[in-house]
Amino acid sequence: MPAHRTTMRRIKEVLRLKWACHLSHRQVRGALGTGLGTITQYLQLASAAGLDWAAVEPLPEDELERLLLSAPSQVASARWVDLDYAAVHRELRRKSVTLQLLWEEYITAHPGQRTYRYTQFCQRYRDWAKMLKRSMRQQHQAGEKLFADFAGQTVPILDREGGVAFDAHIFVAVLGASNVSTRCVP
Repeated sequence: MPAHRTTMRRIKEVLRLKWACHLSHRQVRGALGTGLGTITQYLQLASAAGLDWAAVEPLPEDELERLLLSAPSQVASARWVDLDYAAVHRELRRKSVTLQLLWEEYITAHPGQRTYRYTQFCQRYRDWAKMLKRSMRQQHQAGEKLFADFAGQTVPILDREGGVAFDAHIFVAVLGASNVSTRCVP
């Protein structure tokens, strides 16, 4: 069953109690029996419309409704700074780039704006990445080819006798269709 719509008289009373009487959200809820989500929603709509109690008080209810509800999609879309998922995907291909690093850059690129926290940033990127079509078709006989690559990062290794450290590259190889992987340090 859908919830009934809050009347403009009730919304105007919410704005009066909040702005003129300086009550908290919970006090307004106690006085009117309106949900906290509804109170927050209409206060945000009024703030986004640039209204205050001095501007709202003389307005008739139909004019207030027009000002608050004229473009709700614009208010909702302006709340969060959206991600450029393709750019995030491209950057992740580079060496030593992590989602943590990209999230920190995203936060610093949009100071003072509402940005996603790290968890939502990662979740939204993963949801977007699931929609990408992944395919790599290769024609080969089982065991005919060896697929090899270096892991990219180096690992410091200490010499047993002298204790001298050197950087070793990690080599990874897989025989096609065998499900057996091999790794070694040259």
